[in-house]
Amino acid sequence: MSKTIETDWRTFIKFWLVPLIIVAILLILYKALTGLIIVGISIFLALALKPLVRKVNDFFTKHFGKDKKHQTLSVILAYFIVVLVIGGILAIVGPVVVNETSKFVQNFPDTFENTFGGWEGVNSFGKSIGIDDLHTEITNTLGSISNNLLGLIGHNLVSSVSGIADIVMKIVLVLILTLLFLLEGPGMVESLWQNLSAGGDKKPVKVAKTVVSKMANVISTYVSHQVIVAVIDGCASMLIVFVLTLIFKISPNLAIPMGMITMIFYMIPMFGQFIGGTLVTLILFFSNPIAGLIFAIIYIIYSQIENNIIAPKIQGDALNLQPLVILVAITIGMYMFGLLGAIIAIPIAGCIRVLVEEYPNIKTARE
Repeated sequence: MSKTIETDWRTFIKFWLVPLIIVAILLILYKALTGLIIVGISIFLALALKPLVRKVNDFFTKHFGKDKKHQTLSVILAYFIVVLVIGGILAIVGPVVVNETSKFVQNFPDTFENTFGGWEGVNSFGKSIGIDDLHTEITNTLGSISNNLLGLIGHNLVSSVSGIADIVMKIVLVLILTLLFLLEGPGMVESLWQNLSAGGDKKPVKVAKTVVSKMANVISTYVSHQVIVAVIDGCASMLIVFVLTLIFKISPNLAIPMGMITMIFYMIPMFGQFIGGTLVTLILFFSNPIAGLIFAIIYIIYSQIENNIIAPKIQGDALNLQPLVILVAITIGMYMFGLLGAIIAIPIAGCIRVLVEEYPNIKTARE
């Protein structure tokens, strides 16, 4: 026995139209994903720079009185301070890394002979582990790797050039948008809240404003505290390298660039400290293998002290996140957006915590 189900045209349109609209929105978001990421990074950086802008603005207010022009001047000054500091670090570190790599290549035969006893020492070690001619095995392996690497570089050279141009363009966009968000963002947000609260119940707008303000504070707090610990980490690395330069025949000029390397990479949560320490170890190894090994041992010991005493003391419970939550957030962020995801994962987790804590107020405001 068959039945006929009757529906009006409005129900039919809603049944098909809603899924189509959702699919269309998802497609638009997918197409605009790169642009949304660039805008998101710019907003994140603008929020991260807020404490510095506030400090500069307080300085102007204290010494020159309160003036609206000081806010704009504070934004521009704080922005260019950060850009110049980062540019200065890259300008110092880059030539040092290139120079040390070049010196390592030039001095490799002598270093190899003094450290490992030349190929005779390598072959003796190979025989002790059951390999008769370790010299030949290493030579063949390195030759195969170099041939494959050269082929890969030649095959992808054109695409690499276009890729570099694309990255440069994205960096320029992020820099411009960050400055504009710093200059125009606060006024636009304030205007938005005023328009939303112009008519009707103002409680939902008040709750929303509180939630957004707390989220922005989470990002600013996280970045500012992370920078403080990163500076301490860089100073510790610089001191260790400087002491090693006094003991071994290494240029003292390496101390500051090595400290800058660990400081910059420390800004990457969880894994940045390991990456920075490994890079410094390798660069020192180029100059003196024993010095590189000693640095690695001392830095590992210091890292344990820093991660268990210094960092928790400075960062405190500002974000109020458990270690498990932090690790899960970083893992998800890293596999979704790579290195960028790992950097922004913890602030996002902090923002989600704010939403959970404010949910009762949000629910009440909606009702």
